Amino acid sequence: MERENFGNRFGVLVAMAGSAIGLGNLWRFPYLVGSYGGAAFVFVYIFCVFLLCLPIFMSEVIVGRRSHANAYGAFKKLAPGTKWKWLGAVSVVTPIIVVSYYSVVGGWSVEYFFKALTLEFTAGATQAEMGTMFGRFISSVWAPITGHTIFLLLTAFIIIAGVKSGIEKFGKVMMPLLFVLIIFIAVRAATLPGAGEGLKYLFQPDFSKIDASVCAAALGQAFFSLSLGVGTILTYGSYVSRNENIIASSTYTATADFLFAMLASCAIMPAVFAFGLNPQEGPGLVFETLPFIFANMPLGWLVAILFFLALIVAALTSSISLYEVGVAYLVEERKFSRRGASVLVFLIAWVLGILCSLSFGPLSDLHIFGQTIFNFFDKLSANVLMPVGGLLLVIFVGWVMKKADVLDEMTNGGSLPGNRRISGFIYFLIRYICPLAVAAVFLSALIF
Repeated sequence: MERENFGNRFGVLVAMAGSAIGLGNLWRFPYLVGSYGGAAFVFVYIFCVFLLCLPIFMSEVIVGRRSHANAYGAFKKLAPGTKWKWLGAVSVVTPIIVVSYYSVVGGWSVEYFFKALTLEFTAGATQAEMGTMFGRFISSVWAPITGHTIFLLLTAFIIIAGVKSGIEKFGKVMMPLLFVLIIFIAVRAATLPGAGEGLKYLFQPDFSKIDASVCAAALGQAFFSLSLGVGTILTYGSYVSRNENIIASSTYTATADFLFAMLASCAIMPAVFAFGLNPQEGPGLVFETLPFIFANMPLGWLVAILFFLALIVAALTSSISLYEVGVAYLVEERKFSRRGASVLVFLIAWVLGILCSLSFGPLSDLHIFGQTIFNFFDKLSANVLMPVGGLLLVIFVGWVMKKADVLDEMTNGGSLPGNRRISGFIYFLIRYICPLAVAAVFLSALIF
């Protein structure tokens, strides 16, 4: 059976950007900005994205395109007879873990979109009442499981359609729409009285706030947002044609991801400051603080509908890439049909997701290493599996693959003169700087 590829450069860009742009930008990035010092966190994040994580992103694309195989098969093909295939095995398991709890948050987005449509965010409601609404919802049994199921089914339907007809077509429509929606919301937030303090918080750094915890959080967010270390970019890289400029498309993706994260923060932080609220609200910022703001701002009902629609779209573009890793493995290594593979991944993620959802209610007293099931999956993937997976992958590209092969992928066989001039520097980052920096930040996070 002939293996599918993305159709053209725009298809590659929207698919890669879709993988990167997701809940990490709209849900996770703004509350981390609030929790870790505003612009100081943003400054460190920029460094992490473009000097450390972009070369790792390129490394994943290189492994994927060079092997033209799934996350497991890639290491079998490029390093046959070695133990590197176990990195491939971890790269298949990790995204299934991530998508299981990711789809729970995606389900929250579905629920809050319907709440916005039915005008449940009413003027005069207090922030505490919105927090109570959210707490009551996630601690219940059936409503969050229903949202989780709907979200996961949407992901599965797109995956079953295939690479070109499903993933690429969805990205081409939804990624431009996503940017339009978030720009509209950011402009509306900037017009609120007092919004300037929120923008100042985002763009005027206090460098004294930078410490090991900020660096670790920024690197972890960069990994999470760019979908590194979980096999998604590697798998998408395997669908990239030999004519595509890896350096350019990777840079465009990282830039789009960063810009969207900043747009999301510009949509949220000015509104938070305009209403005199605390930016350090943590994970509840989107589902507790924002509904209060929407309920009390002019045309807030419309902004709420658009925001939670954007949140669903962003979550779907990333969950699709996570889901595809397991499907590609089952189709190519275990000879499943695409439909059968999609159903199996759905069932695994659905069951694990139900356990994650129930950890906010009936299973809240069940702990793994002192963490609820949801928090355990989140910390295991974001703080351990992703950084370690990314570290091992960049070591593989820098020290196991032949340098000539890596440079060949970066320059398309020497046919890209501009890439030839910078490929040596990128290879130096991949071989020496990225492994040391990622290891140092990872260890500091464990120590501190």
